[in-house]
Amino acid sequence: MKVSEALDTRLTCRAFKDTPVPRETIERLLETAKRAPSGGNLQPWHVYVVGGQELADFKKIIAEKLPDNPFGEGTEYQIYPPSLKEPYKARRFKCGEDMYASIGVTREDKAGRLTQFAKNFDFFGAPVAMFFSIDRTMQEGQWSDLGMFIQSIMLLAREYGLDTCPQEAWAIWYKTVGEFVGIPDEQMLFCGLGLGYRDEDAPINSLRTDRAPLEEYASFKGI
Repeated sequence: MKVSEALDTRLTCRAFKDTPVPRETIERLLETAKRAPSGGNLQPWHVYVVGGQELADFKKIIAEKLPDNPFGEGTEYQIYPPSLKEPYKARRFKCGEDMYASIGVTREDKAGRLTQFAKNFDFFGAPVAMFFSIDRTMQEGQWSDLGMFIQSIMLLAREYGLDTCPQEAWAIWYKTVGEFVGIPDEQMLFCGLGLGYRDEDAPINSLRTDRAPLEEYASFKGI
């Protein structure tokens, strides 16, 4: 598969089949993704992989906590800026509206929206979960490096016929995640990621979010 094909076919998968992913495949993904660039070759990423019965046990822990804590334990960083300005605010709003429309959940259906949001914490049925963390001493440049590592995993997954769902939503359960997978105190949880095979029949997986036209984000000078 060409890189352009991987980019074009990648989506945020919100409904997975329960088909297992071989450990050898996961290891190959991570071994290849480590070639992602990082300033000074710091390689500031840490990844914790969970599957099988361990993942089932972890999901049960979260499921037991969710009713009393639907918004988790808070976060250690701002997932979005507190006052999101345009055009970013409109883009985020449309993304949410399009996603809920794909499964027939209206804006007025608060229970339906909460039910869908809670599926984040089942990894949308993915058989493999990854959690990514970064050393607390790192700065913005290294967070960018971590993002490139995660993007590399997502694109490589397409080569194996797999899909992914990157989830910053897991930041609201940083304490429980850290305790379960053993994230040391000197590291901060960034996000989770579901990995598995896409359920092609799930309406929510038909969503393809918009992208701004080239002239909106790129400028050229001398070329």
